[in-house]
Amino acid sequence: MQLSLRLLTLMFLFCGATAVAEQRPNFVIIMADDLGYGDLRCYGATKIQTPNIDALANQGMMFHDAHAAASVCSPSRYGLMTGRLPWRLHRKGNGYRLESDRMTLASLVKLHGYRSAAIGKWHLGYGKNWEHPLSPGPLEAGFHYHFGVPTNHNDQYRAFVENHDFVGLVPGEKLRVVAGQPFPSGLAKPRVEDQVDSDLTAKAIEFIRENAGQPFFLYFTPCAPHTHITPAAPFRGTSQAGLLGDYVQELDFHVGEIIDTLDELSIADNTLLVFTSDNGNSPKDFKGTQNVELNLAVDSHDIRDRFKTAKQDARALGHLTNGPWHDGKGTPYEGGHRVPFIVRWPGKIKPRSESTQLLCLTDMMATLAEILDSELPEDAGEDSFSIVPALLGTDPNTPLREIAFIQGDTKDNAIAIRSGDWKMIASTSDGKKVHELFDLSQDKAETENLASQNPEVVQRLSSALAKARAEGRTRPLP
Repeated sequence: MQLSLRLLTLMFLFCGATAVAEQRPNFVIIMADDLGYGDLRCYGATKIQTPNIDALANQGMMFHDAHAAASVCSPSRYGLMTGRLPWRLHRKGNGYRLESDRMTLASLVKLHGYRSAAIGKWHLGYGKNWEHPLSPGPLEAGFHYHFGVPTNHNDQYRAFVENHDFVGLVPGEKLRVVAGQPFPSGLAKPRVEDQVDSDLTAKAIEFIRENAGQPFFLYFTPCAPHTHITPAAPFRGTSQAGLLGDYVQELDFHVGEIIDTLDELSIADNTLLVFTSDNGNSPKDFKGTQNVELNLAVDSHDIRDRFKTAKQDARALGHLTNGPWHDGKGTPYEGGHRVPFIVRWPGKIKPRSESTQLLCLTDMMATLAEILDSELPEDAGEDSFSIVPALLGTDPNTPLREIAFIQGDTKDNAIAIRSGDWKMIASTSDGKKVHELFDLSQDKAETENLASQNPEVVQRLSSALAKARAEGRTRPLP
């Protein structure tokens, strides 16, 4: 354990957590996979029904200017888990890993006596060899329990992981991915695509029930609506947006199961529940999944063919997966990183409240720390700002953060910069700096580059990015 974590432990033991001394809230963070800003009814969807998530918005606060730390899965989850912007690692691709000595949300709450579980998609690595023990993984990041899928719903491993092991192996054998085989060797029970989120939700509910009598942190990351677009049979044909809409409606159902469990156990009033997404949805279907042999519990609604064009079909039916925003996953445009963000905390957050505060998912680290009355070490949550004042309405007119810097691609090239109504994309082309500047109040589709007309804005935002890079942090030191 690094020095800062030891110091934080001593601070907690000797000083206490005065702000929550009477009753520490449970934390539940639900992060959907590739759910776009426009995929929920409360954010404008007309072809999809999401009554359970809409109810969360009615019971809590809905944010309209929330952003993932990156426009793709793995770096986005790194940002949420660490409170640090992922572009600081200067990695390419979509396979990020946590540093062994870095504070995470799980290690933070662990210092305060919380039990924690990471259930669902992990996508932050399990070590180099992909064999027992699968480590370092969630347990080494501070979680007490883990059950999930290694990277994606469409990954090549086709197995669940529980703690340090693949689930469903043939006794005595190892999982080996073999070219040309639909399922890995050594795997007796491959995942069933249209049952994955049902299985994950059951594990999440089991964790809640087992830990209802003590403070707990549940990081629940279902796979919907990431490709494969494989909703369970009861949900097929239930939306007006094809299989994609059906899959989002299944996601909403599972969120409802989590809510119902909290209500049944009478712990909802002492639970801060966050619902969000890791990035925007991709408007296009992924070509890499077209020839995969699906392992399904039920064949119906021509799913083996229609999953290949689910997003194309949704668009043809009039559904805009990222709402009014341009483009989607893997791009620096708003559709790639502007995400739904809803928080419910009964008795603390005013029902049916809305916020236009600019926030980034890195802000969860400082938010949990403030609720727990913990001062973050200098080398933790470097890009995290607490949103507690917005949640409680104590300082609603003051910006919580003046600016946000979002990783825009998987090439360590594009960074999206948001400040007020301005949106700038800083990238390079042939070794030269390139700036795209948009006024989102007039141009949500990001069609008119105003950089040449507003050199002072370009200079201001470029200087802010240079400062953030040079200082290695954006959160001020205490």
